[in-house]
Amino acid sequence: MTAAAPAAVDVLNRRYLIDFPREAARTIEGLPVDDSVALLADQPPRLVIPIWEALAPGVSDALIQHLDDAPACEVLSGMEVGRAAAILGRLPDERQDHLLALLEPGRARDLREIMTYPPDSAGALMDTRFHAFRGDVTVEAAIRRMRAARQMPTRQLKLIDADNRFSAIIPIERLVVSDPHETLAALSQAPVAAVTATAPREEVVENLERLKLEELPVIDADGRLLGIIRYSGLIGALQEEASVDIQTMVGASKDERALSSSWFAVRKRLPWLQINLLTAFLAASVVGVFEDTIARFTALAVLLPVVAGQSGNAGAQALAVTMRGLALREIGLRHWFTVMTKETVVGALNGVGIAATTAIGVYVWSRSFGLALVIAISMVLSMVAAGIAGALVPIGLQRVGQDPATSSSIILTTVTDIAGFFSFLGIATALSGMLEAG
Repeated sequence: MTAAAPAAVDVLNRRYLIDFPREAARTIEGLPVDDSVALLADQPPRLVIPIWEALAPGVSDALIQHLDDAPACEVLSGMEVGRAAAILGRLPDERQDHLLALLEPGRARDLREIMTYPPDSAGALMDTRFHAFRGDVTVEAAIRRMRAARQMPTRQLKLIDADNRFSAIIPIERLVVSDPHETLAALSQAPVAAVTATAPREEVVENLERLKLEELPVIDADGRLLGIIRYSGLIGALQEEASVDIQTMVGASKDERALSSSWFAVRKRLPWLQINLLTAFLAASVVGVFEDTIARFTALAVLLPVVAGQSGNAGAQALAVTMRGLALREIGLRHWFTVMTKETVVGALNGVGIAATTAIGVYVWSRSFGLALVIAISMVLSMVAAGIAGALVPIGLQRVGQDPATSSSIILTTVTDIAGFFSFLGIATALSGMLEAG
């Protein structure tokens, strides 16, 4: 009976860990790291995944850091991908890269995609080095954990609930002067603000400045804490990004500076100017195909920029919405058909509205029903084509590994110009009899 006791204890421990993951997680959070690692390492990793998902931020990543490679990879493979990415994001870069290299390629790709936030989002600006605490932890235990972890200085302690959702804050000065045996819940207060990881930079700045905050918590879609944006760190990032954005918008290299050499500037700018020239010739070649039609009906030359300009604006709108969706991860590559369908419908409806107004104006100007019909039909077709291009160009570029921000506008301009010129002049050629009658 005595010899069987250790085995029975092991069985009971395993049942406790499996049947009561939240309670087990609370117990593990109060143990030293070495003891926690030893306890979890004795269990099949996939059976205790719910415990890993229930552990507080700071504890889960500390344990993964000390776990052997094989069980660590099993844990990261079995967890919900968003939670696994959050744990990996808090690890040192070397350990993070090491574990990603050991994971199955598809899983590693998914994790990298989730961990890579667009440069103008809250996720890209946040600091993932933080600790979150439960409300039932004492002041003494919290201070001891912060000292052991050597975490970054913070103005506020962050509290999470039973589901690991961000729930409350404690000003750090209040913690220092409180009774060591007081619970954190008794000292807490409701958080002033928080933003999601995909929130744009403008929202982050607005919250920090309007509410006069030193720190802004960043949460995921379920309210779980992902990181902290510190005001001092944000200012430096904004200054750097602002200078880069101004240059890349006009085709200049982000590496170029005001005092860079002339030769360096030429090398960086000339390729984009050459590409623009090529696209201009492509659009001009379309016009050349219909040279005879333009010679017969000179009014077409006057109206040609109207069609091209409207399709260009429509394409730019679709492009801006799609790129924002990609940047904020509202959409992914798999949503290409949905986005294209939406922009096709929008382009058609907007095209009908613009076509009606344009047709009336052209008829009043030219007194030609044929010319009004030509521009109305071509306006609808060109705006539909522009919407489709605005949706598919950035998604296609991202699919082949290119940065949509640096190439989309050039490709879109080419497509909208060619579509506008071809639809307008092609329909004019097809309906030339009506133009002559007009």
